[in-house]
Amino acid sequence: MSQATAPARPLPSPRDGHKLAVPLALAYVALVIYASLHPFSGWTDRGLPPLAFLHAAWPRYWTGFDVAINVAAYVPLGLLLTLALDRLPTRVLPAVLAVLLASGLSLGVEVLQNWLPTRVPSNVDWATNSLGGLVGALIGLLTGPHWLIALARFRNRLLAPVPHAEIGLTLLLVWCVTQLSPEYTLFATGDLRAFLPLPPGLPFDVPLFRVLESVITGLNLVAVGLFARTLFGGPRLPWWGGPVAVVLFLACGLLARSLATVLFLSPDEAFAWATPGALEGLEWGSIALCVLIWLPPVPRAILAAFLLMAAVALVNITPENPYSPVALNIWRQGHFLNFNGLTRLAGGLWPFIAVPFLMVAGRKL
Repeated sequence: MSQATAPARPLPSPRDGHKLAVPLALAYVALVIYASLHPFSGWTDRGLPPLAFLHAAWPRYWTGFDVAINVAAYVPLGLLLTLALDRLPTRVLPAVLAVLLASGLSLGVEVLQNWLPTRVPSNVDWATNSLGGLVGALIGLLTGPHWLIALARFRNRLLAPVPHAEIGLTLLLVWCVTQLSPEYTLFATGDLRAFLPLPPGLPFDVPLFRVLESVITGLNLVAVGLFARTLFGGPRLPWWGGPVAVVLFLACGLLARSLATVLFLSPDEAFAWATPGALEGLEWGSIALCVLIWLPPVPRAILAAFLLMAAVALVNITPENPYSPVALNIWRQGHFLNFNGLTRLAGGLWPFIAVPFLMVAGRKL
């Protein structure tokens, strides 16, 4: 008498990893373009040949930090492009194209900086960016299959069978990027006042600001937690795996905020986000999330979208954070200008992309 055996689990395929690498690469390209051309204003013709900077001498003022940042910023780009192009014939072609694309992207944004008064095109930036792309492509060439298998395992184990789950995961990673800006209320996104001529917020009042800060923090905590729970529900996870993944993800958001203040402002400011209002929001938001996280997938996604929009409405009437001017005096200097522009755009647009995704995903769950 034969004994029934459970069907074998399919092995992770590089094809599954490729599905995750493509949106990550596209998102990274978009972030690089915006960070390199921010603030996109004051375009003017300075009368210089577009490629004149290629023949410039080595700059008089430069630091090892600048060089390291330029190289490091393009290493992930070279790696992700190599993984995204992995379906091309031959093993070397994806890496070669990744280097050319990364170098071409850097050259393109440097040329465009000729017309931005706040930017100075630099052959050193182009060279170091290209070097970073080369390093990333070499990593992809040498270890690409391992990366794709790892991405496939991650995708198959962690992500629920949600349509376009890779896009949702990319959105969550972008949300972590939004937490790198110390000027906003904790977890807040969707502030459009820097992009649109909206009426000013309410007059600053300490009790009112504390209440609004608590509500905004709590609403975003619950909304992002429900968003993450909608994705983190792979069939191979135990019943507690999804909620634990949500907690770890939200902890990464707090860690990103603390690291940003340490790196960009001061080591003494690591927990500057822990204001009374933010802590109250974390407290009641955590309690609410512990209950709502067990909702069925469809109402969970719909509720997350609703809470995000409610939080956006409050963010755009909240008085200016009194901590912001102090932070921005440092945050908007040097290379920090790139990060500031990047996080402002990501934070401003994020909920308006996340909500349609949640609504579409909710209809197909």
